[in-house]
Parts: sequence; structure tokens; C-alpha cells
Amino acid sequence: MSDPEPQTAGGKVLWHFTMSLDGFVAGPHHEMDWMTGTSFRPGLVQEYAETTGAVLGGRDGWDAFPDPGTIYGGNWHGPLFVLTHHPEDATPAEGVTFLNCDPAEAVRIGLAAAGGKNLEVFSPTIGRQLLELGLIDEIDLHIAPVLLGAGIRLYDNPGGAPVRLHRVGGGDPGSAVNVRYRPAKMPSESVSGS
Repeated sequence: MSDPEPQTAGGKVLWHFTMSLDGFVAGPHHEMDWMTGTSFRPGLVQEYAETTGAVLGGRDGWDAFPDPGTIYGGNWHGPLFVLTHHPEDATPAEGVTFLNCDPAEAVRIGLAAAGGKNLEVFSPTIGRQLLELGLIDEIDLHIAPVLLGAGIRLYDNPGGAPVRLHRVGGGDPGSAVNVRYRPAKMPSESVSGS
């Protein structure tokens, strides 16, 4: 399976995450160390840094990582919006605007600030709400070869109806994506010949 075409700066609302094979985008307390050792195709990070005009995130993620300078390894700089019910007690930072509005208004604000580039959504909860409102243009996932077993799911909607998606790119848009992995042996593990 090959990567889809490179991301473009088309003024899209892009729900974008690296995700574990079992559907988690962060550990139980927003830990991201599980991504260590995951490799991406050359130029991928720069591609997203160049096509992103603004970022919309949630309060839980902001509280776990209150540093806008770390987005795309410090390669991206621009307006960051954090949607929260309690902006008054949020940790302030330069370039960060705390919004207390409905998700659709947050998208309107974010797209205006993105200046024709993409608005990237870095929140599972906000992404789910925007998907329900019909405001997500694309879901862009990088599946890491790791099973976390617990954490923050990309899409958590118990009892909700399934959401059908169409794959972007060539071929049948409703076809499944096939991935195949083997468990990696840890350096300390060895197979005994006895």
C-alpha cells in the first residue's frame, strides 16, 4: 500500500493524527512517547508544516502539552486555537487563542486565520463533534506499528451509528486498507536454541 498523494493546502478542515494500530492517538494521560521509533516517509512533517495555516485543539491536549512551539517538531508556526469551556483558567502562551464557542464557530474562526491553508484539528472530541456536524473535509491518519491497549481513542462514540468513509486517492473508495505486521523482537529478547 502506498501513501496517498501529498497533502495540499486547500483550505480544508483536516482531522489529523498519528494513531496506534488499535485506534489510540495518545496514551491514557495524553502520553506521546509511544511514537518514539516510528518512522515516516521523508519530508512528511515538512509537508504538513507547510500546508497548515492554523490548528484547533482541545483543552485536555493543551493542558498536557502547553507549548505551541512543539507542533511538527517546531517546524510549524501560526495561530493555535484551543476550544474550552473555561478559558479563564487556561495556561496562556503567545500565539494561542482560547475560544469558548460552539465547534462550528471555532472552525469559522480557524479557517479565517488559516488564510487559505488547512485548519488542522488535533482533538478527538472536537473532531468527532465536527464530523457529526459535517465540517470535516478529510481524516488524515498515519498508523504507527504499535498496540497501546489503552489511551485516548481517535473516535469514541459508544452507541452511535457507524460513520462510513471514502478512501482518498485512486481505486475503490469503499475498499478496505490492508496492513500486515509482525511483532517486533525487543533487543533484550532472544530465542534460545536449547
